[in-house]
Amino acid sequence: MKVLGTQLAGVARRPARLLLTGLAVLVAAFVVYSTVLARDITEKTAIEGFTGTPAAADLVVSPGGDNEFADMEFRAQDIAKLKAVPGVAEVVGRPRAGSELNGDFIEFVADPGSGPLATVHATKGTYPAEPGQIAVSPRTADRMGLAIGNTVTIHTGRDKNDKPIKPVKLTVTGIVDAESDFGGTAYAPQSTVSMIANSDLMQQVELRLEPGADAAAVTAAAERVIAAAPAPQEGGARPQVRTGADVRLAEAQQAASGIDELFLAMGMFVAIAVGAAGLVATSTFRIVFAQRMRQLALLRAVGAGRGSLWRALAVEGALTGFVAGTVGVLGALALGQATPPLLRAFDIKVSSPGLPVLPAVGVVLLSTVITVLAVLAPALSAAKVAPLEALRSASTTAGRKSIGKIRGAFGVLVAAGAALLVAYVVANLPGPDTKNYDAEPMMYATLGSAALAFLALIALGPLLVRPVLATVGWPLRRLGPVGRLAVGGVGGAPRRAAAVSVVVALGVALIAGVVVTGASSRVLADRELASSAPADFELTANGDSATVPATVVTQAQASTDLTHVTPYRRLSDVEIPGGENTWKLRVTDLSMTALPELKKIDVTRGSLAAIGPGKVAMNTYVAEHHGLDVGDTATMTANGKKLQAQVVAILPDSGPLQSDIVTDPGDLTKLGAAATPTGLLADAAKPGEEGRTAGQKAMRQLAAGHSGLGVAVLADQRDEYDKMITTMLAVLIGLVGLTVLIAVVGVGTTTALSVVERVRESGLLRAVGLSRAGLRTMLTTESSLYGVIGATVGLLLGVPYAWLMMKSLGVNLPLELPVGQLALVFLALVAFTALAGVLPARRGAKVSPVAALATD
Repeated sequence: MKVLGTQLAGVARRPARLLLTGLAVLVAAFVVYSTVLARDITEKTAIEGFTGTPAAADLVVSPGGDNEFADMEFRAQDIAKLKAVPGVAEVVGRPRAGSELNGDFIEFVADPGSGPLATVHATKGTYPAEPGQIAVSPRTADRMGLAIGNTVTIHTGRDKNDKPIKPVKLTVTGIVDAESDFGGTAYAPQSTVSMIANSDLMQQVELRLEPGADAAAVTAAAERVIAAAPAPQEGGARPQVRTGADVRLAEAQQAASGIDELFLAMGMFVAIAVGAAGLVATSTFRIVFAQRMRQLALLRAVGAGRGSLWRALAVEGALTGFVAGTVGVLGALALGQATPPLLRAFDIKVSSPGLPVLPAVGVVLLSTVITVLAVLAPALSAAKVAPLEALRSASTTAGRKSIGKIRGAFGVLVAAGAALLVAYVVANLPGPDTKNYDAEPMMYATLGSAALAFLALIALGPLLVRPVLATVGWPLRRLGPVGRLAVGGVGGAPRRAAAVSVVVALGVALIAGVVVTGASSRVLADRELASSAPADFELTANGDSATVPATVVTQAQASTDLTHVTPYRRLSDVEIPGGENTWKLRVTDLSMTALPELKKIDVTRGSLAAIGPGKVAMNTYVAEHHGLDVGDTATMTANGKKLQAQVVAILPDSGPLQSDIVTDPGDLTKLGAAATPTGLLADAAKPGEEGRTAGQKAMRQLAAGHSGLGVAVLADQRDEYDKMITTMLAVLIGLVGLTVLIAVVGVGTTTALSVVERVRESGLLRAVGLSRAGLRTMLTTESSLYGVIGATVGLLLGVPYAWLMMKSLGVNLPLELPVGQLALVFLALVAFTALAGVLPARRGAKVSPVAALATD
């Protein structure tokens, strides 16, 4: 009996059913190969778009060894020697320097500004041609308030007390077209940058050769110059000569070095999505084989053995995987090839991914293997059909509602293992004062418990469907017969409902974990930033003994562009006698109620509201070092004066503005602090970028008339952290969304196959009076119930495990429950699964009652 030929002929007659059966695998193959193409596009774009060493540089003298940023023993006089070598057309030395300008750091980069070896060119004004002239990037000009013609003063050195010395005046002559503009870079010829750096050492030297010059001879001459130079100083590097092509390749590869790590992390989420596709495929094959049970029984009745029937079904599964994988790869390839020209239409330049053949073959083989693994259990079950099933009136068999004893025992066993691991982690969680806590074992135990819990859910899912459905389906039952029919339809096939809902639960659990962790991380970041950046702007006086004039404070308080103007004082040489080592502590009298951001600061013990005369707050490190706690008395000394104060609060980290102790203004005066403030904090009076720009301008105007005052924009720190967290969450949710996509595809496939399976049932419902709209609503509601069950179970698993993972890290991470976001996740999943059932429901509702009742 040629059972295999019979099955393959059936597949050929219904190719649409084959694609529908393997739809989840098709989507998985599409995602996997799209990830491969995205990596190639990203890497090629990074390499081709990297701007480092100019393309005109034929030879490069750069530091040898691993430290590419070290100053090498190659000086200005060595550059002059290279210029005299026959065949050398141009030599450019590139030292670097840095300094402070109006409270901000500015980097000085050497560049000729014209010629083949120039990396920047003046777009406004002129490029520096005289000593003491600089050009700046557009963002640097905006952020630092620099305009063409401005003269600024920087300091090129510091004395033994770390006070700035050696002032140098620089004039801004132009704005340049910098490729990478981070808002703190100035450009000038090599001589000016060397003067600012107080050194004539180079970080890189580039040589452009004359046409037809002997590169080997020039290289040998450069190596002789290097050999004649003194040995490198400590921390320096011996120069080496390389070709410009080699240097540019190394720079490009380094620029793309993080891409592999990024896509390796993405691969973990893609692997989860592939696993989800395997689960969906298993469920789909069970449904398809159940629908063909009469046909399979007929084959058994005419002599087909169980082995041959099982092998034929397995080959059918392999063919499904091969076709689905091929279609998925071709779809991804079409998208990958279309993406670069589409983005170029929006002036976004990206490289073409090419045609990675080996990954394409690998994805197709992976799809085939996954589908074969997915079809094994359903095929074994279907091959056991008795020949007497052919005599039944129905062509399908009812799905089993129970699970086997072995499966049940396995589910209970892994559930117990998950519970034991949770108990182990909870018993070993760190307390507030735990020392030398090792988070790694707890993290692995938590991940292991989550994996076991998911395995238990797969095994025991059919038993959990009915109690969960009884709870979440209660409102639907009260809506009328359509709701009751929908709940009964899902509950009548618990194994099918469990198989689909488990994949939805996996996606929701992952998203819930990301959302809860993100909300907690954002609260922690807000608390930490409330200490380091409690206001939008900070004006400080340089030097430990320098102060802010009272007139500046008065002008700031009168400014209409500033609000919450809060002066403060700080002492940096306070000591608490006792302990093994005596630390110099920073003490401030900043009011903890003056700024809105300060309300976000948390305490380990005590209360910040209790700070007052004779009462202080201190960070955990100082308290532990001196054996102090809330209620104890601390003795502080400074400037030959002594103060005793009660500790009323312990801060988990540093206090505001990196202080160690927060005290009352009167107590700080007793320790010898000057009457005038050492700094001033303020917020922008108006919201948005316009308000911040106006506030920044007002602060710089306050500092402009007084030497030694610097302005820092603290709000930028908050913006950077917020952007980083938002981007991280968006990326993670996007990656986790791959699993959700597979789950939604599984719901749609299951609903479509159920419609085919239940044509007679649909016709009977239509015959007894159910309208097309009612039938369509019933089927769509069934589809949405898969999402309701999965989302409910996913939230019940995802939120506790997210909390447990955060606690196991051992950091002071608050446990937040973003109810609104989790509710949105729940509703979105229910909506997606409902939409997945709309088309199958419309198709099922179109069947006439007479035709449906005639179906066997």
